[in-house]
Amino acid sequence: MATVYMALQTPHMAARARAVRLNPNITRPRCITAPAPTTLALRASQRPYSSAAASEAAAPSHSPKWRPISVLDDWVARAGRPLSVRQLMHFGRSLTEARLLSSANYVRTELPTRLAHRIRDMQQLPYAVVSNTHIHDVYELYYSAFDTFRKVKEIKTLDDNDTFCKVIGHTLQAHLPVIPKLAMGILESSELMSARDLDLFANTILSARISRRVIAEQHLALTETYNSSWYSPGAPLRGNPDQDHDQEFIGEVFLKCQASEVVERCGRAVCALARSAYGVTNDDLPAIELRGDLKTTFPYILSHLEYIIGELLRNAVQAVVERHLASGRRERGIPPPPIEVTLCETQQDVIIRVSDQGGGVQQDMLPYLWSFSKGEHSQRLLKNLKKVPRISATLQELREGEEAPPSASTHSSHHHSYPLGPERHSQLPPPGTSSSDSRHDKDHGADHGNSLATLSQRPPNLRLGMGLPLSRVYAEYWAGSLELHSLDGYGVDAFLQISKLGNKNERLIMRARMDCV
Repeated sequence: MATVYMALQTPHMAARARAVRLNPNITRPRCITAPAPTTLALRASQRPYSSAAASEAAAPSHSPKWRPISVLDDWVARAGRPLSVRQLMHFGRSLTEARLLSSANYVRTELPTRLAHRIRDMQQLPYAVVSNTHIHDVYELYYSAFDTFRKVKEIKTLDDNDTFCKVIGHTLQAHLPVIPKLAMGILESSELMSARDLDLFANTILSARISRRVIAEQHLALTETYNSSWYSPGAPLRGNPDQDHDQEFIGEVFLKCQASEVVERCGRAVCALARSAYGVTNDDLPAIELRGDLKTTFPYILSHLEYIIGELLRNAVQAVVERHLASGRRERGIPPPPIEVTLCETQQDVIIRVSDQGGGVQQDMLPYLWSFSKGEHSQRLLKNLKKVPRISATLQELREGEEAPPSASTHSSHHHSYPLGPERHSQLPPPGTSSSDSRHDKDHGADHGNSLATLSQRPPNLRLGMGLPLSRVYAEYWAGSLELHSLDGYGVDAFLQISKLGNKNERLIMRARMDCV
C-alpha cells in the first residue's frame, strides 16, 4: 500500500517518504533519492503476467533503481544552448584541434542538459502512463545515457575525444528503439491522456531527440574529418584542387543542398519500392514531374530533407498506384496521373509542393493526420510497429539485420564506425568529392548499405501512422513548416517550407513547454 501511495505523490514526495522510512536519521533533503519508474511500473504495465514474470519481480536482484534527485535538479536548472545550421557550418569550416576539443566539450555538457529536461518530462507524466512498459523502457534508456554523459570528464586531448566518440556512437545505436517504443507507448496510453497532451509530449521528446542527434552526429563528423589523411588542421575546407567546386559537406551540413536532386533521388528509391511491393512495371507508376526553381541551393542537414521528401513521395506514389490499380485503368492501358513537385524560392525560404491525384486522405483518418494517437486505428498500428523494432528516422540507417556493403565507406560512415572504435587518420574521400550523388547511392542513397530504410522502405501495407507527424517535427525543427490539404476524391497537396538562409536556431524545448501536461 505504501508503494502505491508513493506512486501517487510527486517524485520529490515519494522519494522522501521512502528514504525516511528506510532511514529515519535522514535530515538533509538534498540527500533524498528518486526512484525510476521501474518496479511498480512493471507490476502495472501492459505486459502479460506469468509465473516467470512473478519470479523476476520477486527477485532481490531486480530491486528499483534509486537515483539522486539533486543531480537531475542541477541539470534541469540549466538551459540548453541552441545552434543554427549557419553556426554548425561556420564552426567546422576551419577545424583545429582546439575547435574540435571545444566541440567535444560543448556536446559533453549539452547532451546531459537536454536529456535531463526530457527525463523530468517523463517524471511529470500521469503514473498510469509512465508505468507503460514502452514509456518505461524509454525512460531507462534516457536516464542511463544521462548518467553516462554527466560523468564524462573535461575532454583535453584527442585521445579523450576518441574515447568520447565511442561513447556517443554506442549511445546512438542503443537509442534506435526509442521512436517505435515511444509510438507504441502513446498508442497504448491513448485512453489515459488526451490526444492533445500525448501529442505535445511526443513532439517534445522527438524534437529533443533530433536536437541531440544533430550535435552528436555533427561532432562525430568533424572528428572523422579531422582524423582523415587528407585534412590539414586549420586549413579552410575549400575542396580538392582537382575539383572546380567547393567542399559540399562540413560535418553533417550539406552546404549546397539542391532540392531538385533530393526529389529525384528519393523518387527513384520510392518507385523501386513500389515496383517490388505491387509487382508492377514502370508503366504503372506515376511520373514525378519537377517544376519551378530547380537550381536553387541552400545549406541544410541532408538526411532531414531526404526523410521528409521521401515520406511525402512515398505517400503520394502509394496512393496513386493503389487508386490506379483499383480503377481498372491499367487493363485499358491508361497510365496513372503524374505527381507534380513544384519548387519555389523566395528571399528567405524554399517552398516545395508535392501534388498527387491519389484520391485524397480517407475521411476517418483526417482527425488523426498529424497525431501520434490514432483512436480506433491504434491496435492495427501497434501490430505494425512491433515489426519495426529500430528506427533512427534519418536516411543514414540500416535495415534490421542488414550490413553495409564493403564499398559503402563514404563521408558519413562515422555513424557506424565509432561504435566499433574509431581509428586515427581513417581513410575518407578527399575534399570536394562528397557531393550528394557520391554520398548517397544514385539509386537509393545507400551510404550505409540502405538509405530510405525502415520507415520509408517498409512495405506499403505496413502503415505505422507516424510518417507525417514525424516529418512535421523534422520540418519545424529548423523553423520550417509542413502542411497538407486533401481534396476528397481527387488528391493531396503537401507544402514544405524550409528556411534557406540557415540562420534559424534549432527548436529547443525546455521545461516551460511541458509544464501544462
